[in-house]
Amino acid sequence: MAREFSISRRVQFAESDMAGVVHFSNYFRWMEEVEHAFFRAVGLSIAMHHEGREIAWPRVAVECEFFGPVRFEDEVQLRLRVMKVGEKSFTYEVDFMKAEHQVALGKVTSVCCTTQPQGGFTAIAIPSEIKEKLAAGPG
Repeated sequence: MAREFSISRRVQFAESDMAGVVHFSNYFRWMEEVEHAFFRAVGLSIAMHHEGREIAWPRVAVECEFFGPVRFEDEVQLRLRVMKVGEKSFTYEVDFMKAEHQVALGKVTSVCCTTQPQGGFTAIAIPSEIKEKLAAGPG
């Protein structure tokens, strides 16, 4: 399946720690940033309604492995690769690239859910039109 989508971003000063290196927590924010851009690129939104129901994508597994530092003002390319669009789940990886060198690899699995009035979630099958867009990737 491995469809790829990418965005570039410049590291902001507030994203670095006292050593001038990007704090690890930002990689998780960046995975979400490229995921949202991917959804928009395929005509979806991370916050959407389908057949009168609010759809949410809570994460059930997230990991990130680091290979090298990224610092303030570095240009980083985030390459999202769809790994699996299952019956209820969506899994992607993100290569974090700096000058064509991989500095980190992240992986996220989310489950398609409807939200409940009391705040909970109910997992549902990914609606077919959404599933097709996720699997096909941007134009």
